[in-house]
Amino acid sequence: MRIWVNRALLGTGWVALTAGVAGLALYFSGSQRRTMVLLASGASLLMLGTIVALVLFAIARGRRSMIAAGVAVAAALWTQVPIFVPDGHAAGGPELTVMQSNLLFGGADTGAVVDAVRAQSVDVLTLNELTPAAVAGLTAAGVDKLLPYHYLEDSEAGGVGTGIYSRYPLRDTKNYDGFLLNNISAVMDHPDRGPIAVYAFHPVPPPLDFGRWQRELRAIRDILELEQRPAIVGADFNATRDHTAFRDLLRGRFEAAADQAGAGPLRTYPQDRRWGPVIGIDHVLLADATADKVWTMVVPGTDHRAVLANTRLH
Repeated sequence: MRIWVNRALLGTGWVALTAGVAGLALYFSGSQRRTMVLLASGASLLMLGTIVALVLFAIARGRRSMIAAGVAVAAALWTQVPIFVPDGHAAGGPELTVMQSNLLFGGADTGAVVDAVRAQSVDVLTLNELTPAAVAGLTAAGVDKLLPYHYLEDSEAGGVGTGIYSRYPLRDTKNYDGFLLNNISAVMDHPDRGPIAVYAFHPVPPPLDFGRWQRELRAIRDILELEQRPAIVGADFNATRDHTAFRDLLRGRFEAAADQAGAGPLRTYPQDRRWGPVIGIDHVLLADATADKVWTMVVPGTDHRAVLANTRLH
């Protein structure tokens, strides 16, 4: 009987290990194929299979299998542990709280968004899928009293609109060409730190137009590579940190606020499912700033959790 139990454990363990190794392969592959990139959205979840396999092999006392699983676990931990460890870089400049939220075609509870801005003393708010009706709702809820400056590219086609609200004056606004949705930026004049670039990005979802998603993420990388000022990015990137295209954004001056704070994967989508959220596609990126706390919150009426980051400028 023990032999059959061990065989079942080993067999199940190898299935789990195969899934885990597939997750590692997707993470490192850099493949540009549509199916591979879409599967890579959940690469870190697949990597959990390496731990399951190691436990099953240990119960079955399969030493060679344990060695194989141990190597895979080490590789998985190498990719995942850093996002749970704060980088420890302390900044001594002014504090800024940033909030990023996708409003689901303008259908989110705008009152809840403004309540969060008020409760968390948000200084910069970036919004995706902004509509004129959502703007009216934000105004009625008092956003202009809290964040009196804004740059909005809203549209009745709710997936297209994007906006930036700020506690401090905005200038040099720009809506970038070559994107299907509105991708915008402005320069915020901070009273103590001076000009700070603020970006609000929203590349198309890869299932909608995979080729365009790739081109738009490359275009965003090119835009950020030219930025020399302190900068804040709030975005629904439609990409997780398991995507090579997203990690490419972090190879220069920009860092993910969640990584800096050791906040983990911050799964934000889909919020409107009983089993969700399972992937993190909403992000705050920083240049010449450090985040010490990053978290998500539920906004009723949208399928994305909002991301908030307490940051300090260098």
